[in-house]
Amino acid sequence: MWHPTLGSMTSLSSFVSEHSEQNRNQGFFELESEWLLEVNLRSAMVLMKIGSMVAYRGDITFAREGILEQGVGNVLKKVISGEGAVFTKATGTGKLYLANRARLLTIIKLAGEALFMNGNDLLAVEPTLTRDIRMVRRLTGMLSGGLFNVKLEGTGAVVIATHGKPMVLEVTPQSPVCTDPQATVGWSSGLEPELKTDIQLKSLFGRGSGESLQMRFEGKGFVIVQPYEERLARVGA
Repeated sequence: MWHPTLGSMTSLSSFVSEHSEQNRNQGFFELESEWLLEVNLRSAMVLMKIGSMVAYRGDITFAREGILEQGVGNVLKKVISGEGAVFTKATGTGKLYLANRARLLTIIKLAGEALFMNGNDLLAVEPTLTRDIRMVRRLTGMLSGGLFNVKLEGTGAVVIATHGKPMVLEVTPQSPVCTDPQATVGWSSGLEPELKTDIQLKSLFGRGSGESLQMRFEGKGFVIVQPYEERLARVGA
């Protein structure tokens, strides 16, 4: 028996019409919906999160990014941290559709700017942007190995995937911001977060808790957070 709260009933032709792909002419990256990205490849290449392809049309080949393609320095950082965004290279001509577990997608265009991102929140990156794995400095003595993120810089677009709508918090010298590392998506260039530990909360919640382990941002810029605490690839030993 059909229950109205479980969904809406529609004819097959209406379903096909309502859910067909749309051509919005937005450029290289185009949002088919809040959760689905279309990449328009014209004899080009895109870096995509491994496992994010849901469909494609045209002549497109896929190859996991070589370990040495990011430079020796980044390889060493990956070995030490156990982190770093893992990408697949999609090359060719056609339309490529990407998603990441129905997470909310946002396209951010950089114009000679730099942005620090949690590698787990990156869905796709234009190859015109340079990437560098960075470690959060000025660590507390409680951490071994530190916390690593990816610095994106140059001219091009990046697509981020967040659990829910992200929020941007302004950071000023008069108003620093503290965040949960597991909810922190990224931050602006010029900020260098410091990891701090609340010993009392650590004893209550354990070492991996965002309440006991915090990122403190001081200076001038912004930090991006999401309404969700995700498990980091590594937050120390």
